[in-house]
Amino acid sequence: MEFIISILKAMFTPVFFSKAVSQGMPLLFGATGEIITEKAGHLNLGIPGIMYMGGIGGITGAFIYEMSVENPVGAVGVIIAVLSALLFSVVGGLIYSVLTISLHANQNVTGLALTTFGVGLGNFLGGSLSKLANSPGQINVKLTGDAFRTTLPFLKDLTSKGGFVGGFAQMFLSYGFLTYVAIIVALLAAYFLNKTRYGLALRAIGESPATADAAGINVTRYKYFATCIGAGIAGLGGLYYVMEYFGGTWQNNGFGDRGWLAIALVIFALWKPVRAIWGSIVFGGLYILFASVTLSTAMTEILNMLPYLVTLIVLIVSSFRKKREYQPPQSLGLSYFREDR
Repeated sequence: MEFIISILKAMFTPVFFSKAVSQGMPLLFGATGEIITEKAGHLNLGIPGIMYMGGIGGITGAFIYEMSVENPVGAVGVIIAVLSALLFSVVGGLIYSVLTISLHANQNVTGLALTTFGVGLGNFLGGSLSKLANSPGQINVKLTGDAFRTTLPFLKDLTSKGGFVGGFAQMFLSYGFLTYVAIIVALLAAYFLNKTRYGLALRAIGESPATADAAGINVTRYKYFATCIGAGIAGLGGLYYVMEYFGGTWQNNGFGDRGWLAIALVIFALWKPVRAIWGSIVFGGLYILFASVTLSTAMTEILNMLPYLVTLIVLIVSSFRKKREYQPPQSLGLSYFREDR
């Protein structure tokens, strides 16, 4: 009983909520990108690698900029980092698209290979840049990292106040701009998938590409679009982690299993971007819960399992309910051969 009370006390505080949000936003980027990809019928298990590519791409662009300019400007570093992250991650999505859409390679194997490639590329570039910076094993672009973390001046004043106003500001207004971008992108993705003609066409391809093809929809174009855009969004999750969460610092193998948690979040959210918003905060809270209470080693490992355990429970419950809206796209993971329709 005391164990449960200590967990509840740790969870229901503004500090814990803000930490959960910071941990959850990379997952939200990754999950939103993967939802768009899966709605087109492609299971991209390369999302962890793509998030790595987005992170190392962003910090590489910022590092080169700060090293090559005498008086670098944080805002410029932010723009370069975002563009570099998008470039790296979209290239990762393009590699996956060519292999699985054009060459009909197995999606699971390709995704796992892409994850291995992305992690290896991140570690290679990270090690190379750290040697250039004379800082073995670590890169730091503090100016750009601080710019990513910047909040509006009056918000800092609010968060320093006590009581309800200070608690509210710390819970909802104490983050850098990428936090709000993650939520906006998820809302836009939900609108696109459910309210636009192109989004409905994309969903139709995920359900039955042969039927969509017969209706005149360019299946290949939509699949490339969904996979590359989804990869770009997921890559921003890696950028968020190294810039806003870590303050512009790169460490090899520093992501942990966050990329896989993003894929698990897709199942938890039942392929709905809006659900992924609050789901990412739940996952973020579960991910750091062990650090908020004093526990034995065994209990710590059990708490580390919670995000995956919750995902399994949701998957089992949704399977028993057998409602179509709770199921993945019917053609998910299956290659489409136009000549077979």
